[in-house]
Amino acid sequence: MNTIKEFILEMISPITMMKFSIMDVIEILIIAVLIYNIIKWVRDTRAWVLMKGILVLFLFYILATILGFDAILWIFQNGIGVGITALVILFQPELRKALEQLGKRNIMTPFFETQEANMFSDETIGEIVKATYELAKARTGALIVIERSVKLDDYEQTGIALDAKLTSQLLINIFEHNTPLHDGAVIVRGNRVTSATCYLPLSENTRLSKDLGTRHRAAVGISEVTDSFTIVVSEETGGVAIAENGELTRRVGREFLYDRLLELQNKTEDTEETGKGFFGKAASFAKHSVKVGRKADK
Repeated sequence: MNTIKEFILEMISPITMMKFSIMDVIEILIIAVLIYNIIKWVRDTRAWVLMKGILVLFLFYILATILGFDAILWIFQNGIGVGITALVILFQPELRKALEQLGKRNIMTPFFETQEANMFSDETIGEIVKATYELAKARTGALIVIERSVKLDDYEQTGIALDAKLTSQLLINIFEHNTPLHDGAVIVRGNRVTSATCYLPLSENTRLSKDLGTRHRAAVGISEVTDSFTIVVSEETGGVAIAENGELTRRVGREFLYDRLLELQNKTEDTEETGKGFFGKAASFAKHSVKVGRKADK
């Protein structure tokens, strides 16, 4: 216990001896904003899962430092160069995409953007469920991907942009046989269908049943690399399945699907504050503080 206390005191003692100026405060704020936006960007990509693993290794490194595990520290110190190179290789697609977006967008946009567009209404839930079981009744194959916190922009670009209000008639017409948009997946963001005929990554999970077709493997595949929620309608049997977190649930009933979509809707509402931009959070905090102050005055 004393070792931990000494380590903490050793770490914070240089900070307590520092004298801060206005420029130092401004510099700290700039760094804080940069770190916040880097974390937000990572969270919206597939790199988030990898970053969790890196965070675990970092915590393990701190623990080894506190407890004085010299052999483990030697491995970390000598492997850091290789680790940085490996990170650049692993994150190369995400880094390239981030730099492209930085050149395209307004630099102030990340500070004020919100995730309200990802929210879907009760009406949209009803339309999705209605379309799903109309398609199942007619044994028309369908693949509907609902975006959550991880953006699906890369997969949208493989299809045809629609940006249309989601209705059951629209979904049924998209997946109707012999129509130009029949093949591929539909991506849903909030209350809108953003893209159709999208290509999805196929799962390589060997535990999946051999009688599953390409649609089901694509549904599991997209759920393995993102946190999306995917609905699949089998063309052969008319059965409805859902895929999330790399798991496929088959023979899903209407009520179960409706309740599951309601759960997702509530989770989206609960995380609305998390998705707000840096200054959006500050504004929300200030607004809440004013309300609390007014109640105290009363």
